[in-house]
Order: sequence, then structure tokens, then C-alpha cells
Amino acid sequence: MRNMGIKAHYVKPWTTTTRDSEYSDQLLNYLDEHFNPETPNTRWCIDTTYIPIRNGFAYLTSIMDLYSRKIIAWDLSDNLEVANVIPLIERAKRLRGITQPLIMHSDRGSQFTSDAYKAVTAEFKLSYSKKAYPWDNACIESFHALIKREWLNQFDIRSYQEARRLVFEYIEAFYNNVRIHSHCDYTSPKDFEDNYYDNQALIQVA
Repeated sequence: MRNMGIKAHYVKPWTTTTRDSEYSDQLLNYLDEHFNPETPNTRWCIDTTYIPIRNGFAYLTSIMDLYSRKIIAWDLSDNLEVANVIPLIERAKRLRGITQPLIMHSDRGSQFTSDAYKAVTAEFKLSYSKKAYPWDNACIESFHALIKREWLNQFDIRSYQEARRLVFEYIEAFYNNVRIHSHCDYTSPKDFEDNYYDNQALIQVA
């Protein structure tokens, strides 16, 4: 976005939450607000947020690796059906080359408690926020507030296609690759991960 001559602006965010479908005691919080893993691909979080457009909403689902705060996969849809989440998770696993279990944290939205979701994450340890307690998923909640505050809220988004373009520009052209983050030692999520793998390569050579 910086190279495109686009600046992020602070605009008061429009906020809402997804609907919770289940408050079972069986949905445990294994993440327990441990937001700073020492390696990538050990703790992911997923969340869906609403984006207001003319004549309705678009729904952004994002998956974040908590090590770097990188958005490793995302999808924009026109509904909250779990059918949109399944290929997103499959794509994230493929892109990250997942070969070992990890913690996947979410809220208790219906798409994240469904049988289809549990099947596609069968090799993961599923973790859930407490009822009506967004702080348990604070990092991804913060990202969704950020994309609205810095970017989306300054536009009168006319269509689903325009919303998709704007989300792509923010995540792929700016957030993952350019925007610095205090958690990442004031580098971008991509650079923070690259530095980790570079250091691991040096350790193996030594």
C-alpha cells in the first residue's frame, strides 16, 4: 500500500461479533492466552468478522500464526456457512506444510463448532474462547479491528468484489509484508518469520 501511494487512516471502527452456537463445557481453552509461541506453526487462531457493504455484508475469515502475527490464509464470503471455512483451513495447511499437531484457537461461532470443522482440523488440538470473552482470541480480534480502522472504514464499499480487492490490498500488499509490528521487533510478519528460518539454518550449519 505504501508503494501504491495509499496511506492508512484512523477511522472509528464499526464492530460486531459472530453468533455463538454452543457453550459446552467440552469446548476447552488450551491456548489460555499464551499468544507468544517460540516457533511458527505451533499456535494458530481463526476468526470471522463482518464487513459492511451496500445492501448487506461480506464476511472475512482469517487464520493467523501467533508466532509472527502473519495472516497465513484468508477468505471473503457472502455468508457464514462452514463450507467456506473448510477449504480455507485446507489451504493454510498446504501453504504451511503442516506435518505435526498444533493448537487452533477460535471463538464458539457455529462454523467453528461444526462437525465439518472438527473433521478438517482432526490433527489439531482445538481450543475455544470462553463464552462472550473476545480477549481469549485477542490477537486475531485485534487484526480484524486494525484492517477496519486503518483501511476498510474509509471506503463506502459498494460490492463484494470491491471488498475482496480492498482486503487483498491490505493483507497481501501491506500487513504481511510491510506493516511493522512491535511483537515482531518492529519488522513485518514476513520478515520476522524469515529471520527465524534464517537463524535456524545458521544453527544447523554451525
